[in-house]
Amino acid sequence: MHVKTEEAKKVMTKDLSGNENGFLIEMFKDENKTVVYLSCAKPGAFKGYHLHKVRAARYVCIKGTMKVILYVDGKREEHILTSNPPMRLFIPKMVPTGLENIGTEDGWLVNYPDPAYDPELKGEQVDFTQEELDSGEWKNKL
Repeated sequence: MHVKTEEAKKVMTKDLSGNENGFLIEMFKDENKTVVYLSCAKPGAFKGYHLHKVRAARYVCIKGTMKVILYVDGKREEHILTSNPPMRLFIPKMVPTGLENIGTEDGWLVNYPDPAYDPELKGEQVDFTQEELDSGEWKNKL
């Protein structure tokens, strides 16, 4: 085995209005699949809502304070993840999720999705608006 370095792909992310709200970095790849990635949200930024049809999310907050908003069986839940102490959260597939940085510094979440993100799997992520979640219309998009 040889030591090697390679560039880790970094993608700027935007909210529904097209405003930059943070970035993603692919931390570990297995061929074309992303096994671990870092999601960063700027202070006050919101990312979401979306769900994954196939994969679960496993988040660990390593910087800042993030509010993770879930819709579990149609009921809204809020979970606060902090970096001190580091907090971990498991989110099953098919659970609408939103991320909000409620801190004063960038919020960093490491995600170890299960199974790994596969760019060949089209339509696996479904995006929603707050209104669709509140009215229950989001279920019509599945």
